[in-house]
Order: sequence, then C-alpha cells, then structure tokens
Amino acid sequence: MMDNSAFITIFTPTYNRFQLLQRLYDSISHIKYSNFEWLVVDDGSTDETESFFRTILENTHFLVRYIKQNNGGKHTAINRGVKEAKGELFFIVDSDDLLPSDSLKEINYYYSKIKNNLKIGGIVGRKKIINTEESSDFKEKEFICSAFDFRYKFHYSGDMAEVIKTDILRQYPFPVFENEKFVTESLIWFRIANTYDFLYFDKPVYLCEYQEGGLTDNYWKLIKNNPQGSLLYYRELLQKEISKEHKLNVLKTIKSIAASNGYSIWKLFNILGINNFLLLLKSRK
Repeated sequence: MMDNSAFITIFTPTYNRFQLLQRLYDSISHIKYSNFEWLVVDDGSTDETESFFRTILENTHFLVRYIKQNNGGKHTAINRGVKEAKGELFFIVDSDDLLPSDSLKEINYYYSKIKNNLKIGGIVGRKKIINTEESSDFKEKEFICSAFDFRYKFHYSGDMAEVIKTDILRQYPFPVFENEKFVTESLIWFRIANTYDFLYFDKPVYLCEYQEGGLTDNYWKLIKNNPQGSLLYYRELLQKEISKEHKLNVLKTIKSIAASNGYSIWKLFNILGINNFLLLLKSRK
C-alpha cells in the first residue's frame, strides 16, 4: 500500500549547543511518524557537536543528515538547509527545543487539507513553552490568512511553529550581509505573505524552552548589532499597511538602530525617505 504521508524535513540549525542536542534527538526518536529526515546544519560549533553526530549516525533508526559550515549565523544555516532538504515540507526546530511524539502526524493531517492549494504556502501550529499551562488566544480552531495579517490584522502574538512547503521557501532565501550574523525570520515570512497564505491551527506541535543567551533572549541586541539586515526588515515593514501607532514605533526602532551604529542624520534620512523622516521628526514634538 502506497504511503501518502508527506515527507518532512525537520531542520535544526545549531551552534555550540552540544549539551542540549541529546534531548532533542530523544524527542525525535519517539515521534509517531516515519516519513521524515532530521537535517542538521552545524553553524561552526567549537564544542562536541560534531562528535555527537558522528556517534548517533552509527546508531540511529531514522534518517539523519549532518552538515557543518563556517559560522555565518542562523539565517545562513537556514539557507543551506533549504537548499539541501529532501522533504516536501520544511520544519525549523531549534536545538534547544523538543517535539511532541504526535507532532508530525498532526502536521501531516493539517497539511493534507491544503497540500494541493497553490495559494497556501504551508501550515502553522502553536509552540508550547515547557512547564507552563497550555493556553491559546486563537478565536478559531483553524483559519487561513497571511503571516502578515496574522500579526497586524488579527493581532496574534507569540512564536509560532511554521511548516513551509520547501519549494516555496527556496524562492525566498535570507539576504546575507558581510560581517552580520542575524536576520529576523519575520522578514521572510512577511515576504512570503505577499503571495501566499498559511493554514493556522490551534494545536501545539512544538515544545520550547527559552535559554539564557539564546536568540530570543538576545533579540534586541542582535537587531542593533546587525543593522543592515534589521533595517531592511523594518523598511519593508513601513511599506505595508500598518497603523500609525505601529508605524511610529517602527520609525523609532529604526532611529535607535541607526543611533547605535553611529549613523549620521543624513544616512538616517536616506534610509527613511523624506515622508517617513518628517513623520519621525513630527512624532518628537
């Protein structure tokens, strides 16, 4: 009998997280779904990550692929992973997180509803923070909208578990800037939103535990220390239909990034354009 389940790439970008990889591996080992690969891009780790994967590759009962690259940041690891992925779906699972045993079964179930819909680029479930009570503010059990509308029209917040059609994700690589090692994933989700919607569903398919010193913990520091990628994201956000309040907040964020990097007032003017620059000046009065 032919297996009609989707082949899924669980993708993990990792950097010096050897101490946490075993528990992620254990959670994947208990997944109640067989049609998947675990693809890992090691972004230049200097700990025992490489030896860990040498060991498990000899003993694992499921497909694991390990690739090591020079350190370039999570976004470059994702670019490499998307290029190398064999799955129909691409599911980013960070090295400090876990998967419930039924996660891929749930993903396959919801994906089957939109698989042949060319206007829908993937599905999005919820992330549940470990050791907290499960909660959700979803108004519907499932609904279709763009990633941008999810945030700015329906005003949902919090990290989500995006599972994207790999062929679509290949159309939207992260930009790479010299001497910068971070670009927010929202840049790509919002670019995809210009063409594709997602199916959102009210089911946790991902368990997360935010680590001290991780990307989430250092988010604003990363934004300010990687100005080219950050300013690109915020400039594109200004071009979208957002409220005046949101627009003013974006302008102030851009100003803060520019100030942190010693940009002159003229460089800030060139970044914003005359209309946004005047709006920023007016907001200071």
